[in-house]
Amino acid sequence: MKTRFVVTRNSRISPRFIVRFLLLLAIVMVAEIVTGPAAIAQSTLPRPNHVLLVIEENRSFSDIIGSTSAPYINTLAKSGATFSNSFAITHPSEPNYLALFSGSTEDITDDSCPHTFSGPDLGGSLHKAGLSFAGYSESMGSSGYTGCQYPPVYPTYARKHNPWVNFTDVPASDNLPWTSFPTNYNTLPTISIVVPNLLNDMHDGTIQQGDTWLQQHLDGYVRWAKTHNSLLLVTWDEDDGSARNQIATITVGPMVKAGTYSEIVNHYRLLRTLEDMYKLPYAHNSANVQPIADIWR
Repeated sequence: MKTRFVVTRNSRISPRFIVRFLLLLAIVMVAEIVTGPAAIAQSTLPRPNHVLLVIEENRSFSDIIGSTSAPYINTLAKSGATFSNSFAITHPSEPNYLALFSGSTEDITDDSCPHTFSGPDLGGSLHKAGLSFAGYSESMGSSGYTGCQYPPVYPTYARKHNPWVNFTDVPASDNLPWTSFPTNYNTLPTISIVVPNLLNDMHDGTIQQGDTWLQQHLDGYVRWAKTHNSLLLVTWDEDDGSARNQIATITVGPMVKAGTYSEIVNHYRLLRTLEDMYKLPYAHNSANVQPIADIWR
């Protein structure tokens, strides 16, 4: 906002004019403080055609970055943005998934099942904005499955790692098994979340096993995204149980400036960034943090 005042040599400036000028100046400064950073952050964020978020399990930053057991993930890290101060919200798994999806742990402090919440959340907000969402869970029994684990004996799918199934504003048709993941990436929804099963997300399996799964199943998307204005996010629900709870978070896409970034990032900031990309309302604690705005071309 710009205001011009013209004062000639013979002009007389009244006290009332000075008071009005100072009041207007104060209003403009307050407006800049209140709206400026948010407007700047939102205007500088890209709007990818598709975002694919992969959530891995229970490994610390130092377990992954620089590890010879994770060659593919480290290749992604070198080609994209890596956050050296990325942290989960809490322990154990389930409240972190909820925090990333809804901006709140929903007062859950364990891995209990089942739960039902009304929102707000990422999936519901996308639908209300006329956009689309889907979650793909490996080894889940069927589309719309609401059970706590699958199969019943030696389960490899766990509902505690599937936050969207808990929210009433997310259609059951968005809750999909990995077998529904499209080979034509153009048909992906606006935002997708992929959760490998307990063997392939590093929860029960090894880091190398999870790294290999990611390369075999999603490298095609990574290569396609480079020429289709699309984005990959890879993060972890929590570390290996430490109080520090530092995790790896990696972002790869044609709109990303490659490098290592030392700013503090958590699940709430990731959610806020996705919300600002598509001008969605802020869910719970995402309203209290800033989006990630400095990694974009």
